Amino acid sequence: MTPRGAARAALATLLLVGLTWAATHRELFSEDSLRGLLDSAGPWAPAVFVGVYALAAALFVPASALTVAGGALFGPVAGTAWSLLGATIGATISFLLARYVFGDAVRDRGGKTVEAVLQGVEAEGWRFVAVVRLLPIFPFNLSNYALGVTRIGLAPYVLTSALCMAPACAALAWAGHGGRAALGGDLAAVGWVISGFGVVGGLALVARALRSRRSAGLAAADTSG
Repeated sequence: MTPRGAARAALATLLLVGLTWAATHRELFSEDSLRGLLDSAGPWAPAVFVGVYALAAALFVPASALTVAGGALFGPVAGTAWSLLGATIGATISFLLARYVFGDAVRDRGGKTVEAVLQGVEAEGWRFVAVVRLLPIFPFNLSNYALGVTRIGLAPYVLTSALCMAPACAALAWAGHGGRAALGGDLAAVGWVISGFGVVGGLALVARALRSRRSAGLAAADTSG
């Protein structure tokens, strides 16, 4: 085995171990567990949260729950900022792993999602990445790896991802902050929770409509052809 092959095998083993550990220890990524970890981190709490978020994103831990927790733990503004930074770093790690280490495995096992992402980037470039980030068309964690096997450059991917993930991050962080305030007795904060999740729900509905419209268009094209 070549040194490069050995390095790939080692990274693949490490990722498999990480995925297994994350799948069996999801409770460690809960708000209560994060609060205890961040309290012990003191002034390094934001850096620890960003690191945990980035690791979780690469290990297929649901990112939305972490963003909600970030809003509850840091407030709506800082929670949005730290969550967005963690999500961007995690998305970049996944992208690079797919591009330089696990590309063949992602293509072979990604199924229709990877195929759709490849076609979308081929047709629309960074604009497709913007739509994927603004609207929850595909699962966040899987789309990070899928985009890594496309031909889009790293810089456009990172910049577009960061800018277009911001609205959903802000909405979820606001909801998390409102939820914590509501539990503390501020009943007016319930409206914040509803507003935050309402924005995310609206984005999901738009994504569903776009997917249906695109599927109908492809079917019509196949029929006419």
